[in-house]
Amino acid sequence: MPTKLEVLDSIPLFAALSKRQRRKLLRGMHVFDYEPGHAIVRQGDEGETMFVVLEGEARVIRRGRTVGKLLPGDVFGEVSVFDARPRTASVQTVTPTSCLALHRDELRKMLADEPRAAWALLGSLARRLRGD
Repeated sequence: MPTKLEVLDSIPLFAALSKRQRRKLLRGMHVFDYEPGHAIVRQGDEGETMFVVLEGEARVIRRGRTVGKLLPGDVFGEVSVFDARPRTASVQTVTPTSCLALHRDELRKMLADEPRAAWALLGSLARRLRGD
């Protein structure tokens, strides 16, 4: 299994960050393990945490329908971390799943120390939302 830093290195959202910035970000992240069938996030709930799938598989559910699948390296919950609005979908585990979690407060701390990282993340997020 790749290290947590190697996982972050491979994620497009974090690609524009320097290795030092990714290490700082990683210090604020925590690993959580979930059993199959666990709802990691629920549509409509307030979102303050983003997640990176390390191991396992989860499904994305909107209005009761599965609309996507999440596998290792996939990120979810990042929009709610930035805009503090309700979750747009639920995420439920299919298999035993491990995720790195980053709370909004930890992201703010890192960005306060590394203001240039904010522009890098915003650019990556914009590309992701545009589908680039």
